[in-house]
Amino acid sequence: MYPAIHAQKNPDRPAYIMAGSGATTTYRELDARSNRLAHLLRSTGLKQRDHYAVFMENNSHYIVVNAAGERCGLYYTCINSFLTAQELAYIVDNSDSMVLITSRAKRDVAAQALALCPKLRLSLIVDAPSDARFTNLDEACAAFASPPIADECLGTPMLYSSGTTGRPKGVLRPLPDNPPHEPLPLFHFLNKLWLYREGMVYLSPAPLYHSAPQAAVSLCVRNGGTAIIMEHFDPEHYLALIEKYRVTHSQLVPTMFNRLLKLPAEVRMRYDLSSLQVAIHAAAPCPIQIKQRMIDWWGPIVHEYYGATEGLGFTACDSHEWLAHRGTVGKVMLGELHILDEQMRPAAKGVPGEVWFKTATPFEYFNDPQRTAQSRSADASMATVGDVGYVDDDGFLYLTDRSTFMIISGGVNIYPQECENLLVTHAKVADAAVFGVPNEDLGEEVKAIVQLMPGIEPGPALEAELIAFCQEHLAKLKCPKSVEFDAALPLLPTGKLYKKGLRDRYWGGKISRIV
Repeated sequence: MYPAIHAQKNPDRPAYIMAGSGATTTYRELDARSNRLAHLLRSTGLKQRDHYAVFMENNSHYIVVNAAGERCGLYYTCINSFLTAQELAYIVDNSDSMVLITSRAKRDVAAQALALCPKLRLSLIVDAPSDARFTNLDEACAAFASPPIADECLGTPMLYSSGTTGRPKGVLRPLPDNPPHEPLPLFHFLNKLWLYREGMVYLSPAPLYHSAPQAAVSLCVRNGGTAIIMEHFDPEHYLALIEKYRVTHSQLVPTMFNRLLKLPAEVRMRYDLSSLQVAIHAAAPCPIQIKQRMIDWWGPIVHEYYGATEGLGFTACDSHEWLAHRGTVGKVMLGELHILDEQMRPAAKGVPGEVWFKTATPFEYFNDPQRTAQSRSADASMATVGDVGYVDDDGFLYLTDRSTFMIISGGVNIYPQECENLLVTHAKVADAAVFGVPNEDLGEEVKAIVQLMPGIEPGPALEAELIAFCQEHLAKLKCPKSVEFDAALPLLPTGKLYKKGLRDRYWGGKISRIV
């Protein structure tokens, strides 16, 4: 998010627009505001490769706060805005952050966390008056001039894993001594892959604390485009924004696809989407039926990729490649892929195993050498995040699930993602979580927790209907033995399902093989 070049070329061009309010920040304004904050951070004692933290919802200050770090050589940690005070404090303290920047909406949670963050030197709030705990960011920056700091250098995010299988981990990448207009090499690769360019209009429907939308908006700004930032995702509003701003690029997650497809046909067809040239999706596997329907609707502009915050490797495919290899997440483009069994031996073509990469970019888990070592092979040449998948004869990767959620029932390995992907295609289902629960005879059995579409009533008849629907399309052993209904599943705004808490309800505190 380095705006200086475009602030000189096109100072009045919108760098980003907030979708709900229409509040617009030009490149001139972004450049000046991020410069002032960079001066403030330096004055607080932050030097190259130091850390600060951001705990906010999507708002008009978010890009400024990130851009400041990218022009003064800092690691900035954008934190899930739905965390509790204790969870927030853990990340702020673990990341060695010296400054915390928050908002009025998150002030109460942030205030509770401050007592647990002894390394903090300054706490800033972007849209509320100063008080005993927080200093208003604009007031603090007003004392500084808008030209760049004297020692500008490239900064980068240090983001944390979502923590679905334990404490979240900070993903630290080496930060070279580049000037801020020279981004990390990955940005050049993504520019070419997804046809980013000057003048593009990017629609961001996801929270900016997550790596994929944060990187996409950063890339848009570096190219001199305009980013439309949704405060939260609403499917019809998303379509209306494409028409209103003539959006050319966007990135979604499969949950968003599903919600778009479940709009009434007359609503889906109401909006002109002809400007859209590239629609990217990732973050969670996409059910085949849902992706096919999206391509049928939007045309062959849907691109998919698979990667991780850790940057182990990267696969990608366009619509044409996917249609020829339905269900794939693409071919390897960065890193060296290996599918290995439990004995770390290569799995046969078409046979699922754990996904390992000889990494495309070096990383470590910040302040956690033990978990860094656990993610790597014995010779430290490969790393994994625990995904399971297989490769076909043409070299395309298919994911089956996370190894931590694999079910072993009667000695048979079952990957619940397949059943989840099927359930969400049912007209009455908004979302679904499938996992193993204790079974005295088989060890585990398959359980589904379902969130229904608005207006649909749960009950035994619907439970039987959903089980029968699964058995119609999948082998019986892969299908749920029972279905329960929840008003809302614990879905992260990034599109990832937080299954661990659901599963733990049924294990009664026992340590199972998958905890």
